Amino acid sequence: MVFKADPFSFSPTSFTEFPEGMRAFAEKGLAQARDGYQKLKEAAEANNGAIEASYQSATKGASDYTAKLIENTKTNTDQAFDFVQALMGSKSVPEAFELINTHTRKQFEVLTAQSKDLMELGKKVATETAEPIKASAAKAFRPVV
Repeated sequence: MVFKADPFSFSPTSFTEFPEGMRAFAEKGLAQARDGYQKLKEAAEANNGAIEASYQSATKGASDYTAKLIENTKTNTDQAFDFVQALMGSKSVPEAFELINTHTRKQFEVLTAQSKDLMELGKKVATETAEPIKASAAKAFRPVV
């Protein structure tokens, strides 16, 4: 017997040699199997959609995170070049130390802000990536009332 897309597409009613009670039992079992198969198929399709949405979200999040890292690197590199240029133009040792102290303090503040931004972006990406899976699981395991 060759199955089509639905493995439960045949009917036991064509087997006329079965007694009526056995045929009714087989039909009931087949109906339950079809129903179970359909529910399983729908759940699998819904889960596939959730996984695809999760991957898309993760890909976008990784791209956003990488763009933020590149932006931070450019900012830090520009500030380092500006600092070196100012340091090379200093006229005295006390002026150089003042530039070093100012740059260090400013760089610490910038790195703290950048770290906070990256942490928030990472949390956002993780939340958005997990949301489709979470929604799918909540739908699949909703309480029976």
